[in-house]
Formats: sequence, structure tokens, C-alpha cells
Amino acid sequence: MLSAKKQNLLGLSRAKLNTLFNELGEKSFRADQVMKWIHQRGVTDIDAMTDISKSLRETLKERTEIRLPKIVEDFASRDGSCKWIIEVESGSKVEMVFIPESGRGTLCVSSQAGCSLDCSFCATGKQGFNSNLTVAEIVGQLWWANKNLGGYKDKLDRPVSNVVMMGMGEPLLNFNNVMEAVEIMMDDCAFGLSKRKVTISTSGVVPAIDKMKDYTDASLAVSLHAPNDELRSQIMPINKKYPIAELLRSVKDYMASLPDKRLPVIEYILIKGVNNHRQHARDLAKLLKSLPCKINLIPFNPFSLSDYQRPSGSSITNFRQILLDAGYTVTVRTTRADDIGAACGQLVGDVDDHTLRSDRHKKRAQYKSGKVFDEADNLAVMVDRL
Repeated sequence: MLSAKKQNLLGLSRAKLNTLFNELGEKSFRADQVMKWIHQRGVTDIDAMTDISKSLRETLKERTEIRLPKIVEDFASRDGSCKWIIEVESGSKVEMVFIPESGRGTLCVSSQAGCSLDCSFCATGKQGFNSNLTVAEIVGQLWWANKNLGGYKDKLDRPVSNVVMMGMGEPLLNFNNVMEAVEIMMDDCAFGLSKRKVTISTSGVVPAIDKMKDYTDASLAVSLHAPNDELRSQIMPINKKYPIAELLRSVKDYMASLPDKRLPVIEYILIKGVNNHRQHARDLAKLLKSLPCKINLIPFNPFSLSDYQRPSGSSITNFRQILLDAGYTVTVRTTRADDIGAACGQLVGDVDDHTLRSDRHKKRAQYKSGKVFDEADNLAVMVDRL
């Protein structure tokens, strides 16, 4: 008979730790102690938790463990950014990226191995989809970043001040695990990050945005990338299910539910000849006039399975100026870590694809490059074009 799998303390929120200790006949403050040992001190050995009695430590070792995702590779960019590849329980590998800036350090966290949405400008979507990450695999990325950047040695200077759920995957399609992971990140007994400094980025899963207000008050970023439904549906298939009007309504409702005044960030990738014309900027300004927001322009970052190109600097400047003249706060995301394949839209990992989409994209790329296929290969390309 197989023994029951031990609970992973790394992925338990304070509420779930309270439940665990109540079952053990212990006081709820034990949950606070364990969270601080794991997330604030970086301890993964239950025996090292010296303010917990030996008998309770023995009980915890019988029923629980602290199991981290495994880092299999790391890369350092010339601009100071870092990328780590971690292996998750499904066998796939996902990527996380740390970006240091003046006065802050931002960690870009993955929520899924692959992605099912297949946005045309994103390398992750070309990998297909394998699995949702567990709470521990999401929180473990922040734990590892703190560990590798020296955060557990110097408690007064934590290297990660901001977390953005903008890595591999669509966070709101892994709703429960992402909500619980974000809760741990913001818990004062864990990482204690401000709700203003934890951002959930979504491609527009409207029903999930509608539910968010019951689970979190984290900040919100929305991948819009087009000023009308026709174009957005071409580059983001999710728009066919949740068109722009529904998406913006859900964003307004979520922002209205927050106790403080915050603005959502509208993310807009700029792709040469696709969505970067002056008229697109004017249409975008008109579209968003009833939604107080900040706009973040993201010049496209090339990758091997895409023919898209980055616009010229003057095109980006012109696009931004039209939005500025319309009264918006507009930033242009500086390309970081592209020398290690870690810029926005470039994360790929190593996904054991369950959708076969990755094979189709590879065949399409080979077809465009003029390679000769057999009959089955040609059929696959034709089907993918339909």
C-alpha cells in the first residue's frame, strides 16, 4: 500500500497552516512561526525550527515536508538580470526572471508549464500546454530568487520588492493556485509584499477577473495589444470568447472593488506593420477614455518561431506621443535580458506539450524556411492554417 503524500509546507497559506495545527491540537500561532522560518529565514529543515518543540517537529516531519522546485539551469544577463530554469513535478521546465532596477527588484513569475492561449506574439504559447504549477512551485520561485540573490542573509535588504505574474502561462487559468500563492507573497509572516507591488497580468479571462475581488486585492495588468476586436482576435484568440467590451467592463469592476485608488496597467505590444500605426494609437486613446489607466508600450522581442518584427524607434515615439497628447500616462518598457532569451514574450522553458501545438508551429516554421516535408508533414501544416 502506497503511503500518503506528505503536505508541502512551502505552498500552505496561513489559513491552511492554521487548519493543520488545529488538527494537531496546537495553537494557531504555530502557523506564524512556520511561515517565518520558511519564507523569511529561508529554512527548509524542520529540525532547524528551534522555537518549536522537538515532539511537534517530529510530528511535522512525519506528516509534512518542505519541497522546493528544482533549479536546473541559470543565466546572467549583461544588464544584471538573471534567469533561472526550474523543473516542476510534471517534468516540464519553466522560467523565472529577476530584473534589477534603481530602487527596486522585480521578479517575473511563471504560473503554468506552457500556455493554452496561443497569442501570436508570445514564445510561450508556441510551446503548447502541459500543466498548472502548484502553489509551492509558484511561491518557490520567489523563495529561490531571495535565496540566490542573498535575501535570506540580509533581512533588511530583500532583493525582490516587486512580483509580476507575467512569466509563462495565463495566471487566471490557474486561478486557485495563483490566488493562494499571491496570498502567501503578501502575508506579513511570509514575504510581506505590498498589494501595490504584486501584479497579476492576464490576457483577459473575464470570468476569472470577475472572481478576483473575492480572493485578492493585488494589482492588475491587462494584455490588450489591439484597439479593436477584429485585430485583437487575429493576434489573441481569447478575444473571440471574451471581446474587448466585456474585458474592459470586468477590469473596471475589479478596480472599483479595491479599497484604495489604483490604476490598472494596459499592456500593448508594438509589432511592426500589425498594430503600431498612428491610427491604432488614436483608436486606443478613444477606446480607453472611460477607463482610468496607465499604458505600458512593449516593443516586440523577436523569437525563432515568429516572423514579427520590432517597430522603429521613431514609430514607437510617435505612438507614445499620440497617447500622451490624449492625456494618458505612458511608459515604454525597456528591453531587458534579451541576450539570455528572457525579455518579455521570449520565455519558452521546456514543455512536455499535451496539445501538439508546439509541433505544428515548428512544422510551420520549417515550411516557411523552404524545407522539404513528407506527405504527413505537409498535411499537418495545411491543417494548422485552417
